[in-house]
Amino acid sequence: MEGGFDGAGAAEVVAELRESFESGRTRSFEWRVAQLKGIARLIVEKEAEITAALDDDLAKPQIESFISEEHKQEPHCFFTLALTNIYLISMVRESCRFALKELKRWMKPEKVATSVTTFPSSAKVVSEPLGVVLIISAWNYPFLLSIDPVIGAIAAGNAVVLKPSEVAPATSSFLARILPDYVDNSCIRVVEGSIPETTALLDQKFDKILYTGNARVGRIVMTAAAKHLTPVVLELGGKCPVLVDSNVDIKVATRRIVAGKWGCNSGQACIAPDYIITTKSFAPKLVDALKITLEKFYGKDPLESADLSRIVNSNHFKRLMNLLDDEKVSGTIVHGGQRNEKRLRIAPTILLDVPSDSLIMKEEVFGPLLPIVTVDELREGFGLINSKGKPLAAYLFTKDRKLEEKFVKTVSTGGMVINDTILQVTNPRLPFGGVGESGMGSYHGKFSFDAFSHKKAVLSRGFGGDVPMRYPPYTAHKQKILRGLITGNIIAVFLALIGWTRH
Repeated sequence: MEGGFDGAGAAEVVAELRESFESGRTRSFEWRVAQLKGIARLIVEKEAEITAALDDDLAKPQIESFISEEHKQEPHCFFTLALTNIYLISMVRESCRFALKELKRWMKPEKVATSVTTFPSSAKVVSEPLGVVLIISAWNYPFLLSIDPVIGAIAAGNAVVLKPSEVAPATSSFLARILPDYVDNSCIRVVEGSIPETTALLDQKFDKILYTGNARVGRIVMTAAAKHLTPVVLELGGKCPVLVDSNVDIKVATRRIVAGKWGCNSGQACIAPDYIITTKSFAPKLVDALKITLEKFYGKDPLESADLSRIVNSNHFKRLMNLLDDEKVSGTIVHGGQRNEKRLRIAPTILLDVPSDSLIMKEEVFGPLLPIVTVDELREGFGLINSKGKPLAAYLFTKDRKLEEKFVKTVSTGGMVINDTILQVTNPRLPFGGVGESGMGSYHGKFSFDAFSHKKAVLSRGFGGDVPMRYPPYTAHKQKILRGLITGNIIAVFLALIGWTRH
């Protein structure tokens, strides 16, 4: 493990990994399986340490750590799942299991059809590892967002540098200390540190970079990658909207909204609901239902609830207070607003009829504040969403099938869920990624394997079937035959061949 190194140290790490990769060590099925099994074993054997690190970094409720970071299916876990109806991020252990189950099929070359112009021939697409890849993870799910992309990079046969977030120091330290005991340290490294270490890494030539975080740093990553023409996957977030129709089962809808918003690190999640759009006539009923659900989940004094995560640090606490204390949202708080700066806690807060030019409607909230915007007709919300940067996720609650179809066709977003929140990431057969301002590229399951693979085209021919019209000198008859082959005009080819042979 490395820590506090400069550019020379970064170059040395990358050079060592590249040497290991070029030796062919990471390419075998057996090596990939061994690393994935090692990670799966780490999760089982170090469960208590993972949970403790997450608690140190985020004051995560233990049960939330099980659900969102480890997917440990204990009986008490099922109780919480039933209570909140959330099945959060595609879990690390499940990612390992899925990759182990599917890896042989993923690695198998894909046969494709050939054309008459290459007859006789065969063709296939071969997935080959890119080389040495860099994964820069985020602090809000520091274990999950570190290890889940590493699983994809390993499955694809790459050497990996993992840079955990320094904002989650306990988890970063845990990964640097423990991961080498479970994976091949000659091919997989953890680099700790902050901006200087990240900058030193970004100065190196990698074969792919996956970054999870905000758009500002995403631009820095992309600029650095451009120097080496390194492709990137950027998972950035954005303002994820929730549209709520008046025809919904309001008890179920509010449970699922509350679970997706405050059950995910108190809103500190890239796919957490950022704001609600509903009709003016339905808004009071929705607010009342949200209040009831919040009290059921977190009690009358949510600042004392053991089921709510704290804000990650004082900088993010102050940022959220700036959003809440903006004079343009004065008088719009209809629930919550309590805060405890010393303990970095903010109560679940609902704001109604927030002005569109307020800070909270311009910036990604990434916290326990939920503004509600009202419209006359719910379809007006489609235009409101599309007028902002494209979000990582969008959610619609409705029983109206036509409205659902219009929502899917009209709203551009990384992913969406109808009548629930955040569940799109629990299906490894769905890609997880953004579009526009919310990112580029995707991963999870097979998409993780593909993200860290090059799809190499391979065309194979024997020495038979060689045709003279392919080669000079080019005559009119040869051109007719080639034109017929390209356009699929078999009659023209036949007639040209007759003329050519007679000639």
